Amino acid sequence: MPSIAIYTLGCKVNQADGAAMAELFRRSGYRVVDFLEAADVYIINTCVVTNEGQRKSRQLIRRAVRNNPGALVAVAGCYPQTAAEEVKNIPGVRLVIGNDQRAGIVRLVEEARLGNSVDAVKDLPTHMPFEELPSGQAEDRTRAFLKIQEGCNQFCTYCIIPYARGPLRSRSPGGIRREAAQLVELGYREIVLIGIHLGAYGCEPGSRATLVEAVKSVLALPGVKRVRLGSIESVELDDRLFALMEADERLCRHLHLPLQSGCDFILKNMNRPYTAGQFAALADSLRSRLPGLALTTDVIVGFPGETEEMFEKTLDFVRMLDFAKVHIFPFSVRKGTPAEHFSGQLPETVKHERAARLAEVAEKGRVNFLSGLINENVQVLLEQKDRSTGLLSGLTTNYQKVFLKAEENLLGEIVDARIDSLYKDGLLGAKTSRNF
Repeated sequence: MPSIAIYTLGCKVNQADGAAMAELFRRSGYRVVDFLEAADVYIINTCVVTNEGQRKSRQLIRRAVRNNPGALVAVAGCYPQTAAEEVKNIPGVRLVIGNDQRAGIVRLVEEARLGNSVDAVKDLPTHMPFEELPSGQAEDRTRAFLKIQEGCNQFCTYCIIPYARGPLRSRSPGGIRREAAQLVELGYREIVLIGIHLGAYGCEPGSRATLVEAVKSVLALPGVKRVRLGSIESVELDDRLFALMEADERLCRHLHLPLQSGCDFILKNMNRPYTAGQFAALADSLRSRLPGLALTTDVIVGFPGETEEMFEKTLDFVRMLDFAKVHIFPFSVRKGTPAEHFSGQLPETVKHERAARLAEVAEKGRVNFLSGLINENVQVLLEQKDRSTGLLSGLTTNYQKVFLKAEENLLGEIVDARIDSLYKDGLLGAKTSRNF
């Protein structure tokens, strides 16, 4: 039985792609091993959203070559899709795979193992079907990531993803139901619907599918305990989705809405389709309709032309909205994007100084949100055990980490708990009576 090791960098969609490839190899008789072990085949599933992601991709490729010089080293995903020649020139790489060849990865690997170097990177066409892949299976059977959408047509000026992932395409409603039903049958308690541009699900020409109907179809399956939405653009939320979240507590009250900046001038230069005021109004509306809702977000600091005054607007905006979590990214120049050539490029020292200042503000917002949950009753999906304390931990429906004293046989279960205090990076509570 040949062995294969897969390492995935980057976003949850990339993680789902990596897990899907691992599942395809398992079904073909391969033994999936840890990346640090000696393996017959190594696959590095890459990320190029930032310079750091691209640097780590190269680092892991070289590590795989060192781990076993006789192994087949394959590089997949966004890095080869955007810079195929650069990847092929890394010593030891014998197979490169773009973002439309994952379904055939076993065949491509076996072809390369015959001694050939294989280039499976093609330009992504304007119109292409969604690539149906199985969901990878985690051992804990708690949360499963179900990819239902691929590609992006937004072309934000800083972003390489439309070039790396191609145009919008959506998984068929029947495909979503079948895969979700299999995940429920395998025992998963929570299904997370994800995509590169999730809110654009069904928006390609000729499609009648909608995100709301996709969510409803999963919720309608017998045995579904929780459904969560991945990152979604604020302008793509609609009243039907709000109503569904109000009506069905299994649809988790957590929304990740990328902000990117609290300054309208910067948002316009980023080609973001909203103003800071529109974003704030939506946040207020959501919180009034959905008590307990957690809003998390992404912010880019140090975008070209961002003055200190503009950055202060972002600080004030984040301070005002008290996000449950803010993911902060210093602006990273991506070759081939419009922002690469914008004037007003800022030094790295300024970017990182601003990131640190924003992190302080964001942490206060996170603590404020968590403090509001003290003495509240919540439902927790228990996923891990802390070996040093014996506490079990998991996530609430609004995506907050809770530590509990509870029996180990409850791992993988959803339990009722009451929150007592802040603790580590989350909350400390006690299990109450009900299991789900």
